[in-house]
Amino acid sequence: MDESGKLTAIVLAGGKSSRMGQDKALISIQGVPLLQIVYGIAQSCADTVYVVTPWPERYQDLLGSSCQFIQEVALPPADEEVGIQDISPSAHTHGPLVGFAQGLAQVKTNWVLLLACDLPKLRVEVLQDWATRLDKVGDEAIAALAHHPKGWEPLCGFYRRRCLPQLLEFINQGGRSFQQWLEQNPVEVLPLPEPEMLFNCNTPEDLAFDNYHRLD
Repeated sequence: MDESGKLTAIVLAGGKSSRMGQDKALISIQGVPLLQIVYGIAQSCADTVYVVTPWPERYQDLLGSSCQFIQEVALPPADEEVGIQDISPSAHTHGPLVGFAQGLAQVKTNWVLLLACDLPKLRVEVLQDWATRLDKVGDEAIAALAHHPKGWEPLCGFYRRRCLPQLLEFINQGGRSFQQWLEQNPVEVLPLPEPEMLFNCNTPEDLAFDNYHRLD
């Protein structure tokens, strides 16, 4: 199969986890670290999986030597217009939009599945069903995402590789919000049969709520 018919997945593991108080990627869900769960699901859906993080050494042992890491790096001053190749390494991050752009620059396939590392209720069968719908997505759409009352769900859905130039332009203009960027571009809505699969763990309360309901 040529690259156009394949699928790449990007897993973002660059958050500061400040509200959680510990690294969300390493939180154990029924004995398995959250990043390991999401990475395994990504492998079940895509031909190639990249993990974008400022700390690849932190997760190397967890994901194994075959994991393809992309080091998330900081941007230069906002008044300097740059391409992704001009970014120099730093321990500081600028949010998921920038991490996604740095991962997207390495993608060779037409479509990429983007996943945050803090989604404990992801459903492989739903993601795989969404992937089968990509051939029918309108040519003008840059992404195919689920939608909920708060807006798009940007960190669990599909993007066309060719959206990178628009994304870089938005970032170079100081944009850091996924929602604002998506509002400026056509996006196709994906059906969401199980809304709970988009539940994400941001705080200890979220984690306690999830653990409680797993025991029901």
